[in-house]
Amino acid sequence: MANKEEKNVNFNTESLEKEPINFAEGIYWVGYSDENRGLHCNPYLISEGDEAVLIDGGNRDDFSTVMLKILRTGLQPSQINRLIYQHYDPDLCGSLPQLEAIINNDALRIISHKENNVFIHYYSAKTEKLDFRELDNRFEFKTGRRLEFYPIPYCHHPGSFVTYDVKTKTLFTSDLFGSFDTRWKLTLDLDESCRECNDLDKCPLSSNKCPLSGIVKFHQRIMTSNRALENTLNIVEKLDIDRIAPQHGSIIASKEDVNAIIRLLRKVKNVGIDYFLSEEYI
Repeated sequence: MANKEEKNVNFNTESLEKEPINFAEGIYWVGYSDENRGLHCNPYLISEGDEAVLIDGGNRDDFSTVMLKILRTGLQPSQINRLIYQHYDPDLCGSLPQLEAIINNDALRIISHKENNVFIHYYSAKTEKLDFRELDNRFEFKTGRRLEFYPIPYCHHPGSFVTYDVKTKTLFTSDLFGSFDTRWKLTLDLDESCRECNDLDKCPLSSNKCPLSGIVKFHQRIMTSNRALENTLNIVEKLDIDRIAPQHGSIIASKEDVNAIIRLLRKVKNVGIDYFLSEEYI
């Protein structure tokens, strides 16, 4: 297996384009970066023993990039026996037919939510789709390593959920904790002043590039309401989290930064429909 420990590697554009990044035990970032998009997608692979799970596998056009990185971990595609889709947008699910074809494993199953599976079916009807609630909200590898699933309704779909890896205390959050960012980095590393920030309009560092503004703007536009976001943050805050791995934006790689961003998001006003009806938007 490749050994690309995130905390010990100084990433450059070339390594991110070509290599999987191992940032926690058995967990690889197999995503893709494009400076022209302003929205970066982060599929994640969890490899445990002779099994693997792919979370939010990516869109159709970037399938070759994602699969090349999976292969460079040393994993055989047929070892992937679960595809987890935390909601049903095409940036997560668009590559499903290609994944099915190359994995070619009769034991392959999709884990999502009933509300999502209705729409995931339109990408492909081939693979059996499971509702995580019927699995006692968990998936266990043969080694006993456990993934737990927590529903976060309307953040931003009715069937949205997050996935918690108990072994590494990593929370995979799909669009939650995502960000718009034209100066993307794989990991977010906040200055202490940023952690204590209460007003994004008054940067204590006099920075022309706030690392938090993209997160706030993303949640105002993508999440449905303050009430839905508050309910979700209440769920997340009860978990013992060392890092957050979102589908968009940067990996939040420390407990301190996780807690700081949760505090910040609790203060955000005009989320979802309220944003689009606000004077700020008009």
